[in-house]
Amino acid sequence: MISYSSALQKVLEHTLTMESQEVDLFQSNGQVLAENIYADRDFPPFDRATKDGIAIAFDAVERGNKKFKSAGIAQAGSPQQNLQNSSDCIEIMTGAMVPRNADTVVMYEHLMEKDGVFELQKEVQQGQNIHYQASDVAKGSILLWPGTRIGSAEIGVMATVGKSRVLIKKLPKIAVISTGNELVDVDKTPEPFQIRKSNSHTIHALLQNEGITAELFHFVDDLQELKSKLETIVQQFDVLLLSGGVSKGKFDFLPAAFDALGVKKVFHKVKLRPGKPFWFGVHKASETTIFSFPGNPVSTFVGYHVYFRTWLNKSLGVDSPEFTVFLKESFENTTDLTLFVAVELENTEGKLMASRISTTGSGDVKLLSRADGFICVNPGEVFTKNQIVRFIPSRKVVT
Repeated sequence: MISYSSALQKVLEHTLTMESQEVDLFQSNGQVLAENIYADRDFPPFDRATKDGIAIAFDAVERGNKKFKSAGIAQAGSPQQNLQNSSDCIEIMTGAMVPRNADTVVMYEHLMEKDGVFELQKEVQQGQNIHYQASDVAKGSILLWPGTRIGSAEIGVMATVGKSRVLIKKLPKIAVISTGNELVDVDKTPEPFQIRKSNSHTIHALLQNEGITAELFHFVDDLQELKSKLETIVQQFDVLLLSGGVSKGKFDFLPAAFDALGVKKVFHKVKLRPGKPFWFGVHKASETTIFSFPGNPVSTFVGYHVYFRTWLNKSLGVDSPEFTVFLKESFENTTDLTLFVAVELENTEGKLMASRISTTGSGDVKLLSRADGFICVNPGEVFTKNQIVRFIPSRKVVT
């Protein structure tokens, strides 16, 4: 049995190199960018007014001029105008190009107007209320980098620079497999000795959050059937995510099935709670990566977050974010296992405080709907109240 840190290291040594594909801009939402995005022009592309008012030449103010006759109106979306007489002004709307020979914009609220003549009511600073060309970004600057998770803001950036087609990372083709004679479909009424399938649906939903639509399979506890069905599946998918069938029970046939199919076992069993019987390997011929989690719901859930999601991020070139929270109560790990402890969060005076959730064990299904995530506690580690600890979110945390 290996340590959790060793297990994670070995998992990350077997990441995939995902190919790229070009898609329409609006199909890229939620995907991972695979190219640099450059500014195709200066931003802003011209000196633009930031207020509705008048555009003037500041040297007229320096000469003591406080009244300016309107010589036209500059509207956003119209070509640049020319201020021919420095004693005049051009009315200007927010977003419009600052006229040639003008270098200052005075907002209407600081003016008195009568018969088309505007009189200054407040002191004026040269260059005020102008957003200067390239002051945000110069043409050719990199705006987004490969490995960026594309969201609404990134869509807006790419639309701004005219990026109608986008290069993204291909997502792996994934099969989610549940095993066990005791499992029945969600819409079935189970016998007293049966339970409904849940782990495969949990994993399927988690993958949807990553933009991946996986295929679902279920196999009974029969070695020959497992070998027959898995032999085809390992050739068709990049990744298999399984739950159940990897512990010490007499009907836990998955390790034997993997061995018979030429799957290289990287490791089996980790000094971890929950999820000690976790099995990880790679099919020698197809290079399909196989994550086989224990069948208890919390074990599968934790395994997905601490192993698979970290592996997926690295395969896609995405940085796995680091989160920390404050511990609301002291905690000591007296075992030789790494513990992932379910916690709820609350915002207390601007600090995210984590409280442990009492549980009956890794089969406690209600735990998953209550937990905001898990804290990682190494063997023998002692945490004190208000200590900052590592946190793995299992849902979006609103701070």
